[in-house]
Amino acid sequence: MTSPSTAGAVNALAPETLRSWLAEQQDLVVIDVRSAAEFESMHIRGSYNVPLPLLSEHADELAGRLGSRVVLVCQSGVRAEQARQRMAGAGLDAAHVLTGGVPGFAAAGGEVIRGRGRWGLERQVRLAAGSLVMLGLAGGRFLSPKVRMLSGAIGTGLTFSAATNTCAMGKALSAMPWNKAAKEPTRESAILQLPARVPEENTAA
Repeated sequence: MTSPSTAGAVNALAPETLRSWLAEQQDLVVIDVRSAAEFESMHIRGSYNVPLPLLSEHADELAGRLGSRVVLVCQSGVRAEQARQRMAGAGLDAAHVLTGGVPGFAAAGGEVIRGRGRWGLERQVRLAAGSLVMLGLAGGRFLSPKVRMLSGAIGTGLTFSAATNTCAMGKALSAMPWNKAAKEPTRESAILQLPARVPEENTAA
């Protein structure tokens, strides 16, 4: 089995592999880049919550603090891949992305902590986009043909989202009250809690 320190710089990690790494108690840091509310709903035991906007803002500091044994997780893998790209741009190019996200890890028998159930952000985006498309089609039929432009705008936005691997709707939904936790992570509470990389000269002693 390939260890985190020798794996390729860009590497998708299977849930079963992460389970074995955690069981072997390797020097591994699992960072969950979902919102604090999603993290509260369910997260991998021992993982740290650093939401994607916070990670992006402090990517340079994170890259300097963490070693190569980093696994990034989210709900499906999309946000974790965005985080990996941001971290690679800051100099940490050996992070892994968990395929299938936290639900996939739980389905594979991984140990998770469960809290109050909430819909994941990706699911909320699908609901909002689908509802707006149906609203545009219904409005175009019963109110005015111009309302159909709403459906076209949503379709264009989804196409742009796929092409750029970004999601403006997801970012907007993440700011809604129901997607906020009682205590939102900050640089001090999220980033400074992470274990700092030990200098190589000290590890050789």
